[in-house]
Amino acid sequence: MKPFEAIVTEHGPAVLRVCRAVLGPHDAEDAWSETFLAALRAYPDLAPGANIQAWLVTIAKHKAIDLHRAAARRPVPVSDLPPPADSRGLRRPDRTGYPGPGEANDHDPLWAALKTLPRRQREALAYHHLAGLSYAEVAVVLGGTEAACRRSAADGMKKLRSLNLEESR
Repeated sequence: MKPFEAIVTEHGPAVLRVCRAVLGPHDAEDAWSETFLAALRAYPDLAPGANIQAWLVTIAKHKAIDLHRAAARRPVPVSDLPPPADSRGLRRPDRTGYPGPGEANDHDPLWAALKTLPRRQREALAYHHLAGLSYAEVAVVLGGTEAACRRSAADGMKKLRSLNLEESR
């Protein structure tokens, strides 16, 4: 087995690119760190000949899910309170102006474009194009079939190409 430091050096940049594409610029480094901490603990038990990059991307996916869940539980500070609920406990429609977790101060045009994609398309693109996993490996990470992952990535790429990123810079 390779020393773990060599694993981090070899696969660290790809895992960071995936974390940035899936989570955005604010949470990517936390997910990257958590990924390699978890991987360090599990590395001695990894089967010989395992696809290390796919293994790391799978861990990164789980860490991204953990960060999404934690962000959803955190209160979001706002300057004004949202309008009160009506008698049925429903919020009025004018509440849409409040940012959600991780949305405030996102000025990166690429991340803004990636956020427009459904999660499955964004993850399929990140795992295939940024981590270099085959569609068969992406299917294992995401669940589903190779064809479905290929379709998700193609649909996501089509939408990204339709957006004009230069206008937003």
